[in-house]
Amino acid sequence: MASLFDPITIGDITLKNRVVMAPLTRNRSPKAVPTALNAAYYEQRASAGLLITEATAISQQGQGYADVPGLYTPEALEGWRKVTDAVHEAGGRIVVQMWHVGRISHESLQPGGGKPVAPSAIRAKSKTYLVNPDGTGSFAETSEPRALELAEIAGIVEDYRKAARAAVEAGFDGVEIHAANGYLIDQFLRFGSNRRTDAYGGSIENRARFLFEVVDAITGEIGAGRVGIRISPVTPANDAFDPEPQPLFSYVVERLARYPLAYIHIIEGATGGPRDHQQGDRPFDYEALRAAYVAAGGKAAWMTNNGYDRDLAIGTIESGEADLVAFGKPFIANPDLVRRLKDNAPLNTPDQATFYGGGAKGYTDYPALDEVA
Repeated sequence: MASLFDPITIGDITLKNRVVMAPLTRNRSPKAVPTALNAAYYEQRASAGLLITEATAISQQGQGYADVPGLYTPEALEGWRKVTDAVHEAGGRIVVQMWHVGRISHESLQPGGGKPVAPSAIRAKSKTYLVNPDGTGSFAETSEPRALELAEIAGIVEDYRKAARAAVEAGFDGVEIHAANGYLIDQFLRFGSNRRTDAYGGSIENRARFLFEVVDAITGEIGAGRVGIRISPVTPANDAFDPEPQPLFSYVVERLARYPLAYIHIIEGATGGPRDHQQGDRPFDYEALRAAYVAAGGKAAWMTNNGYDRDLAIGTIESGEADLVAFGKPFIANPDLVRRLKDNAPLNTPDQATFYGGGAKGYTDYPALDEVA
């Protein structure tokens, strides 16, 4: 019987335990460039089996929030190299979450002040994070998007390929494709945001076409064993909606089973919200989703996420329901979360006022157990 604290090999990556730090946007990389402060933050958390970075834009067009990191300039890649070196020196493993926000952006963040792009010109009922002229941060309504021209889509797929290569060259152990939470890939998948009538819209197969072009490009560039993917079947994040999520995501995982990926990362329920959230007229069946993946020959590690505490995580691994468990907010306030879980020690409480933007306060100043003692 496997334990949460046992090592595991996922694709081409060997992990020292099955505790994963989930991607957490923190808005502390000015001009999309990771800093020494970011390196310290990830190094502190390197006892996790795997660190997944905060979502990281593959291009300026893919940028949707102020002061989040990128993968598209030499300065950003140099900054990431300092992060990956620090994590590796601390004995950790780290992958970068590759991000194109699509319509979840603001004109002030886009090249030339243009409109954000999306599968269809449907504005999201959502907000993004901007930095004001006085240096303070605030949330603003997303801008009205424009529908991507058919001829533009291949260029975005190429941006994913180039970013994956850049990530490996910057020292990452792999990449996670962000196909969740209402961002560009998820926007293509869902009928609520994709009303196209060409080869990328209509049927489930057509709506999933962009996703699999991205998967093909990235796995062809760096190898499938360094690639994971994150999906969120029923989250309402960023105005994401589909009336029939079960057949949609069953199709997605059955197709993903053809690739020898490192892992499949599943957000259960509403991101940061109830685990039993549903879309459509019936509850989502996560056991059936995994069964569909396995029946199609899928062998990647199965990673679950959303609202896990110690007991639920331990039970989930021991029962074989998942191979890895990702924790989000607990890692914000507990750099030594793995030790605290193992020892059943009390957890620090995160300061929500410091989640987005700022400096070391609420970022690298949470005490470890030894410091508390």
